[in-house]
Amino acid sequence: MYRERTSTVPGAVLWTKTAAAGAARVLPDGCIDLIWGEDTGLFAAGPDTTAHLSGSPPGTRYAGLRFAPGVGPAVFGLPAHELRDRRVPLDALWPGAEARRLTERVAAAADPAAALESLVLARDVRHATSPWGPGIAASLAAGARVGTVAEDTGLSERQLHRRCLDAFGYGPKTLARILRLQRALELARHGHAFVDVAVRAGYADQAHLARDVRALAGVPLGELL
Repeated sequence: MYRERTSTVPGAVLWTKTAAAGAARVLPDGCIDLIWGEDTGLFAAGPDTTAHLSGSPPGTRYAGLRFAPGVGPAVFGLPAHELRDRRVPLDALWPGAEARRLTERVAAAADPAAALESLVLARDVRHATSPWGPGIAASLAAGARVGTVAEDTGLSERQLHRRCLDAFGYGPKTLARILRLQRALELARHGHAFVDVAVRAGYADQAHLARDVRALAGVPLGELL
């Protein structure tokens, strides 16, 4: 019911979904999405700090562009922290007439996902994307300490925190914690034992892994899998 592929939009993944019965659990990943839904129109889904439960009538179609951490603010024209833990209609972010016209265009398209790509490419926001954002996200995802990342980017930790709020929606410690969760899930999905997942992903021990997964996802790791 859910599929994704690499997008022609730099720094984005294209996905489509047909809703099934029950609520879907969307985990925090540091990303911002532009989403079209048959029942919602176009809206922005900001970077989440905990799992978001999304429920729709079975069969409802959705298409989205998921922008890598640090890319989304250039698309929507505002700091990421203003979208944190929010779902905002596009007409509240872009001029109302433009947002309505784009919504109608996507809804009428034979392939709504491709239409989403076209409208973002037409805005040509690559020049506005932070040049250092992807590098900071990559360093934190690899387990680098916040102090090391600040030093490598020539910033104080306070300056790094402010820039991360604008680029990612939260500070570097929260971003690192969320990216570590995603790393742990990838390892677990590949069949690694939970104790091995904890070590490889950078947790103190398996109990630390269990606490962090429950805090961010709302359910134990085994239930997520």
